[in-house]
Amino acid sequence: MRQPNGFCFTHFPVMACLVDRTLQLFVPTLFRLQRALLLSVFILLPNTTLQAGGLKPVLVDSNGQAKHYSLETVREIFFMRLGSWPDGSPIHVFVLPDNHPLHVRFAKEILGVYPFQLRSAWDRIVYSGTGVAPTTVETPEEMQMRIKGTPGSIGYMGE
Repeated sequence: MRQPNGFCFTHFPVMACLVDRTLQLFVPTLFRLQRALLLSVFILLPNTTLQAGGLKPVLVDSNGQAKHYSLETVREIFFMRLGSWPDGSPIHVFVLPDNHPLHVRFAKEILGVYPFQLRSAWDRIVYSGTGVAPTTVETPEEMQMRIKGTPGSIGYMGE
């Protein structure tokens, strides 16, 4: 039966069947691919060292020596879940403002989150009374001075 606009409703079930079959094949494949990618990220990331476009989180001790940590350790520190070093001394975390380009790059490339997600995690621990937020400094130069002047501190700097 032909309609005035030239569309034939007899073809609709055939087209619907083709679309349905395509989705049945495509969607599970897409989910398997997504799962494989996520699994590979979780397997590879904990064993990598931190090097992303000139950024590197560093701990500067009282002698001015830089130390490098695994991604997992740095994530624990910057999400404020690790409060002391293995020797028992407190960790002092310094960060730049949320809208600073270096902070945005650090959050995305090193920590793997957006700055607002990091801020949300800090707000949660502050408002729940279970911890404190990191100290915010205004410039990379100020961060460098504060890290060098504070034993047990950590922050990020561009090279």
